[in-house]
Amino acid sequence: MNKKTVRRLDQLLDDGLVDAAELAQLGKVIDTFKVAIPEAIYSLIDRNDKNDPIRKQFIPTTEELTTTQYESADPIGDDVHQVIKGVIHRYPDRCLFLPVQVCPVYCRFCFRRENVGSAGNTLTQSERSSAYAYIEMHPEIWEVIITGGDPLILKPALLASIVQQLNLIPHVEVIRIHSRVPVVEPHRINHEMIEALSSKKPVYIAVHANHVKEFTPLAFQALASLVTAGVSLVSQTTLLKGINDNIDALSELMRTFVKHRVKPYYLHHPDLAKGTSHFRVTISEGQALMRQLRGRFSGLCQPTYVIDIPGGHGKVPIGPHYISVSDDQCGCLLTDYQGKLHHYTA
Repeated sequence: MNKKTVRRLDQLLDDGLVDAAELAQLGKVIDTFKVAIPEAIYSLIDRNDKNDPIRKQFIPTTEELTTTQYESADPIGDDVHQVIKGVIHRYPDRCLFLPVQVCPVYCRFCFRRENVGSAGNTLTQSERSSAYAYIEMHPEIWEVIITGGDPLILKPALLASIVQQLNLIPHVEVIRIHSRVPVVEPHRINHEMIEALSSKKPVYIAVHANHVKEFTPLAFQALASLVTAGVSLVSQTTLLKGINDNIDALSELMRTFVKHRVKPYYLHHPDLAKGTSHFRVTISEGQALMRQLRGRFSGLCQPTYVIDIPGGHGKVPIGPHYISVSDDQCGCLLTDYQGKLHHYTA
């Protein structure tokens, strides 16, 4: 298999994905935001469709040079809650552990897009040891979420050592990994990687995908291998304008997750990352989509629609409301999925 990664702008020009005028401006974009697209995902782009969902997610555009006053280099407040290099402790019972800042593919809407991309930011052995020591000293930490960067880009031996070290901490009962690898570089989910994920404690992988077109037969094979090995899979998706902000695309994606034993988990409202305003939908548009999803599709297909409050205040669900107080105060009014009101006596 060709595992080449596209990094050069001139290749995008050669393939007709940008024109000469755009190319001159895109140099400014990649000076700030990295570009990397694995061949497995690059080959899926429809060169004749400017609205292709793969193209819009991964090919840089000059729209990224537009920054609004509300956007930030740290839109979800990672810096506020970084307690030691590589550890972000925002919530009481869980923390993020970031051993690597490199990804196999760089999403144009990423909330960490100004930080990821440097192999030099991979934690050293000493820094990893300090991170384990912090986690060990905080017995309230029940779950460790390994993220980055993409943890599954690490060599299996290093990933195995991380999983083993976390297994040695008694109060850590759950290990979660956030990754795009099973979809965008499924060849990495091989025997060595499966062995690296072997754990006495449950391992969950949050698989990031935003459109059904991202899934190839090899991606489905990678998901099946993980499930067979005892790894539990949940999904995370970002709601993106012009990509999955319609009920057909969103429902097909959620059904695809469920069919391949990935439980829909989070639907993220786009973060206020710099140069990403062209991806953002309104909250009301997102809520309308969730109403349609709830009414028309299985409960297994329902993610939680969330927004990460800027400044590091955490995620909150922002799905539509279905209950209101009745005028007689003896019950409430319930709104069904078709928008009709029904009185319910408490």
